[in-house]
Amino acid sequence: MKLDELIEYLDYKDLVNFKSVDITGISYDSKTTKAGDIFVCLVGEHTDGHEYAQNAIDKGAAALLVERALNIRIPQIVVDNTRHKIADIADRFYSRPSMGMNFLGITGTNGKTTVTHLIQKIFEENNQRCALIGTLGYKLSSGGEYRDVKHTTPQAPELQATLRMIKDVEKIDNVVMEVSSHALEQNRVGGCRFNGAILTNLTQDHLDYHITMDKYFDAKAILFKGLGEGSFAVINSDDLYAERFSGVVPEGVRKFTYGVKNPADVTARDISFSLNGAEFTLSVNAQDYKVNLHMNGMFSVYNVLAAVTSAIAMGIDINAALKALENVKGVAGRFEVVAKKPLVIVDYAHTPDGLENVLNSAREITPEHGKLICLFGCGGDRDATKRPKMGAIAEKISDMVVITSDNPRSEDPQQIITDILAGLKSTNSVIVEADRGQAIALLKNITQNNDVVVIAGKGHEDYQILKDRTIHFDDREEARKVFEGSVI
Repeated sequence: MKLDELIEYLDYKDLVNFKSVDITGISYDSKTTKAGDIFVCLVGEHTDGHEYAQNAIDKGAAALLVERALNIRIPQIVVDNTRHKIADIADRFYSRPSMGMNFLGITGTNGKTTVTHLIQKIFEENNQRCALIGTLGYKLSSGGEYRDVKHTTPQAPELQATLRMIKDVEKIDNVVMEVSSHALEQNRVGGCRFNGAILTNLTQDHLDYHITMDKYFDAKAILFKGLGEGSFAVINSDDLYAERFSGVVPEGVRKFTYGVKNPADVTARDISFSLNGAEFTLSVNAQDYKVNLHMNGMFSVYNVLAAVTSAIAMGIDINAALKALENVKGVAGRFEVVAKKPLVIVDYAHTPDGLENVLNSAREITPEHGKLICLFGCGGDRDATKRPKMGAIAEKISDMVVITSDNPRSEDPQQIITDILAGLKSTNSVIVEADRGQAIALLKNITQNNDVVVIAGKGHEDYQILKDRTIHFDDREEARKVFEGSVI
């Protein structure tokens, strides 16, 4: 593509040394820049891409997207914010792949991964192919392999390239994607045309980045504000921010709600839980449907409601949708049962609300004379204010708490544990073991067959990020080694 075509619709401040050279790719890492790329000088918290512009040119970069003109004899497009404008040029370079797609975005603090998988299953039950993009990577069918991505929502060039591949190579017209608050605030999904936006919930997370809940809401709301006429919004009516989300949805966008406690278009009642899963009655348009899930917990009920409501918004038959969901066994690392005696559950819960939901669900299926044991830690270099809150939640709902490390990153694991302990009223039923592997191993000595153990925080992750290195570590593998006699 010629440079003048690439920037035809770009809002830029200035052109320096301009000539319409051929652009064959987009890069923002000088280490991977190729000949013919336009190199985007991203400005972040710790690095400034302008400092690597010469390195990119040495690799063959044909032009630069910059926030300030550099003393380099190469075409430069000067913009006010390269982090935002990279999305615009990526959308243009890959010929606007989201146009003509049925493209759905799922946002919220918890539940995004599960809801994307449920929607993918619904499409397939309806004999339609659907690709999925999210935390675990992207995959082209529910039975397919995950392909790795670096973020919950990839950076704009990778995202647009993936969408173009899905559309042209795989011939898939339905795509469902997790959309994180970081991606929205950093405009990684800029240029994307969403047919539908789905809200799971909004609770405390990422305040190390967003600082306040209002700013966290503002980031999530971008997805809904950007919806075009004829698209739809699905909102959890039980969420504290439901009215605020509804208020930002533009005119001409169809709105649908779901819930358990508050009035909604799609509701669930008569909810019960057992070792086999959740059962409830789903109501929509004065029609009742009995639902039997293999998944467990109140959060699973909400996730199913979100997926069913999205299906209704798209005109998919509700019976086909429910049939698809009743066949789902679960999502990797989300309330995943890895052993039966004791019942050992691995879950990704890493926020106060997420931990509370998982523990309440585990409590529902804990035998009368069994104990509920919670093992968790908190991530380093992340919102520290949630640590004592999670400690308090674990103490309140569990019979015993094992506090350990999560991904400590650059922080001292012991300090993170101290922050968690500050939320506890007593340490009588608390065990502290900073080594996560050792912490899981000691569960063998403190559990009986009728106990329930929740190992929370890392879920599907198969690594642990330490101060000086990243090591292989998988909660599920560790738990299976410890409880090998009852592994599923």
